[in-house]
Amino acid sequence: MTETPENENEYRAQRQANLDKLAELGYVPYGHAFPRTGRLAEIRADFELDREVKVAGRIVAKRDMGKSVFLVLYDGTDRFQVFVNQKQIGEEAFEGIKVLDIADHVGVEGSLFETKTGEQTVKAKQWTLLSKALLPLPDKWGGLTDTDARYRQRYLDLISHDEVRRVFDLRIKMIWEMRKFLVDRGYFEVETPMMQAEAGGAAATPFETFYNALDCPMFLRIAPELYLKRLLVGGFDKVFELNRNFRNEGLSRSHNPEFTMLEIYEAYGNMESMKELVQSLICHLAETVMGTLQVGTESEPIDLTEWTTVEYHSLIRQKAGEDFFDLSLDGMKARATELGCHVDPAWNEIEVGQEIFEKLIEKTLINPTFVTRLPAQLIPLAKPCEDDASLVDVFELIIGGREIAPGYNELNDPDVQRKALLDQAGDETTAVDDDFIVALEHGMPPAGGMGVGIDRLVMLLTGSEAIRDVILFPQLKPKV
Repeated sequence: MTETPENENEYRAQRQANLDKLAELGYVPYGHAFPRTGRLAEIRADFELDREVKVAGRIVAKRDMGKSVFLVLYDGTDRFQVFVNQKQIGEEAFEGIKVLDIADHVGVEGSLFETKTGEQTVKAKQWTLLSKALLPLPDKWGGLTDTDARYRQRYLDLISHDEVRRVFDLRIKMIWEMRKFLVDRGYFEVETPMMQAEAGGAAATPFETFYNALDCPMFLRIAPELYLKRLLVGGFDKVFELNRNFRNEGLSRSHNPEFTMLEIYEAYGNMESMKELVQSLICHLAETVMGTLQVGTESEPIDLTEWTTVEYHSLIRQKAGEDFFDLSLDGMKARATELGCHVDPAWNEIEVGQEIFEKLIEKTLINPTFVTRLPAQLIPLAKPCEDDASLVDVFELIIGGREIAPGYNELNDPDVQRKALLDQAGDETTAVDDDFIVALEHGMPPAGGMGVGIDRLVMLLTGSEAIRDVILFPQLKPKV
């Protein structure tokens, strides 16, 4: 329900009048802490007839029966019915109950009983006002239907839609399980700077800021990779970080400029150890949190028992023809154009091939697929394949048509790394993190590394269609 300003003013005036009435009756409109016997879900789980309890929550339903009133309270864990009888609590307290509004927070002391229909209920003996709501909740039946309002006023979305709350409850449980899974495998959780002098670890446009105390420009990190690798040099052999990255790029159904990433590094590991780790992690989350290895949506089901590995160039040949890599650059561009791709005249062979992969192939990979042996130019932080230095020993894990996790044999040769970063930087040679190269020169062990996009993974496991549906407060353009 979207209210007009006139309606909002009308509702607010009525609720203000009710607040004033409650104040006259001696109720403080914004109360203090209320000691609860337990959350409502816990009260229901431990239900015992005649047990004395103290409960609190927001009023989400109210039914006036004259000399008695039924309330439904919601505290974020469950909804629970409260029965208030005038004779039981007294006329003045009952008068206050009469002027309570939907969305007010109250505390109730009473005993547990069951109604004739078997509904578990608290019989109120006394009550207190904890917080007065001056604006109404969305309509019970229509809910919060305006898409923009749902994201801007997520607090109302959570109250109005049980499914929305369920998704975020699942996200929270997944993150708990990720941490436990990795700690049980001997990984240490660490924290690295989110504000950096050089925005490294990925090819992306950073958000820029300025550090007044040091009188220098800084960047919000686009990835924690280079700092986590410094920790490998320092002797941490198995590390992970679960935190925010920031990229000053576009918004889409699968992109948000502020997103959550899990990055993992293991000294003396490799790409293969990362493949085993991510497959085990995702299947563990699906089984423990979702209760099934069959995820996705009804229209696009995903089977997490079917994992395959295929080479990058093989996929492109399947789509663009077995002779694609034998063509001249102009021939590649013509083939890509025939397939419906947009081709920039300045692109080289690798960029043309990547356009075919991203636009035509990636979205077709529904069940888990490790795409391996990518062109070295695309991933300058990965180690070249032993049999072909033009390729790197990496995988991109694609599930549901989206990249979920890239994993590498990490490059630890400082000279090769410097050249790769300089090639990536082009004319912007100052963008190379020289301190990171110095760290490599002190000796980084061979390692496997991986990043897992948490928002996309939650989308995948919960069957959510847009990244905004799994981020509590997605980025939106401010209202003018």
